[in-house]
Amino acid sequence: MADRWDAVATASATAGGEVSAREVAEAAIARIEKLNGELNAVIHTRFDAALAEVDAGLPEGPLRGVPVLVKDLGMDVAGLPATGGSRLFADVTTDRDSELVKRYRRAGMVVLGTTNTPELGLNASTEPTLYGPTRNPWGKEHSPGGSSGGSAVAVSTGMVPVAHASDGGGSIRIPAAACGLFGLKPARGRVSPAPRPTTLSGLVSGHHAVTRTVRDSALLLDIAAGPLLGDAYAAPGAAESFAACARRDPGRLRIGLVTSLPGGPEVHAEPLRAVLDAARVCEELGHLVVEVAAPYRPAEVGAASATLMGADVVAQIDARLEQLGRPLADDDIEPLTRVIYEHAHTLTGADVSRALRRAQEIGWQVGAAFEACDVLLTPTLARPTPLLGVLDTRRPETIYEHAAVQSAFTSVHNVTGMPAMSVPFGYDGDGLPLGVQFATVKGEGLLLSLAAQLERAAPWDLNAPPGTDI
Repeated sequence: MADRWDAVATASATAGGEVSAREVAEAAIARIEKLNGELNAVIHTRFDAALAEVDAGLPEGPLRGVPVLVKDLGMDVAGLPATGGSRLFADVTTDRDSELVKRYRRAGMVVLGTTNTPELGLNASTEPTLYGPTRNPWGKEHSPGGSSGGSAVAVSTGMVPVAHASDGGGSIRIPAAACGLFGLKPARGRVSPAPRPTTLSGLVSGHHAVTRTVRDSALLLDIAAGPLLGDAYAAPGAAESFAACARRDPGRLRIGLVTSLPGGPEVHAEPLRAVLDAARVCEELGHLVVEVAAPYRPAEVGAASATLMGADVVAQIDARLEQLGRPLADDDIEPLTRVIYEHAHTLTGADVSRALRRAQEIGWQVGAAFEACDVLLTPTLARPTPLLGVLDTRRPETIYEHAAVQSAFTSVHNVTGMPAMSVPFGYDGDGLPLGVQFATVKGEGLLLSLAAQLERAAPWDLNAPPGTDI
């Protein structure tokens, strides 16, 4: 059935006449209506409009007839609210598609709605005050991760085969790990943020997707990649398609294994087991795995990232208040967002410049590690997926510690701009998925080649969350 197919299989079945695009869309809609009430992954829908688009005829693109959901943060879908998970933006509705959404549509995809996200993407768990928490289908009292938690839950339960996601400190990789998915954060500038100008936050944040299979991620990146004329920066062009990279052998790689961080959190036994298992499989595949020291301190990474992201939070909120013609009200934003906003308001231009300089220095530090290896392998998360409420934005005095733990291994690759991916690798004692992270300076193609090899050697797309029957 369609809820078991990935995007490539769905498009193939549609093109071959095995199923119609309308039947696929209707099946996805039915599945969202069946599962979303309990999980709260999808927050706004456009089902009638989507079916009308299908009936009118879809473009003959490589993913014709594939349903997709878009994260309600940073990318707009015409006619739907664009809230960023914030009460301050709750009544904003956009009349335009973002460039990425246009590219999805040109590929023949069917946009069904938008997914839940923490307020302005500022939490590693998806539990905004505006829409309430999204629940992890592998353990409904647990977090699905963030900030792309709604998209991850939608894909892991088969509501849609793929969903848009974004990543400013781990927001693709963290929910991918928590929900048993493949999550690739592309290189800086690979996907245009147009028409939202995000030059500072865009240095650490990027857009792509969460998927169940590597080939879906590769093809989606081919569709999404490439600058829009006038973009402030762009990743170098790839020598071949990402889909082709996912079909070829990566060759024998030198993999640097990192299991601890200077001044960072102690890695829990279960994520540690997962990353050591992944290292063993890599060795069995013929790769050379060598333990290496972490080339960065997470506290320094966090400080640089917080300044760049915080400056953009101020810009977003102040622009909205200017539009509304009023000051910030007590209930406009969550307590954590207010702490970030008020602190970032004290930043000077020199502070931002220093953060940019430090980000470049960190990039050189991490880059030097790749003189001795092709890929770095780490846990995605230092600890198992937390319960909902642990990352409660109403308690900003405690959330920083937990957030720093969640992003200790991920956010460095946002600051450096290097591509990184979370690959599913087993389950913890509560039956929740675990992920391991690979990163490189050699481009997304190498990561996709390695991921596809691991997908064949240690398959993860065989199981489904309890009660979802996919």
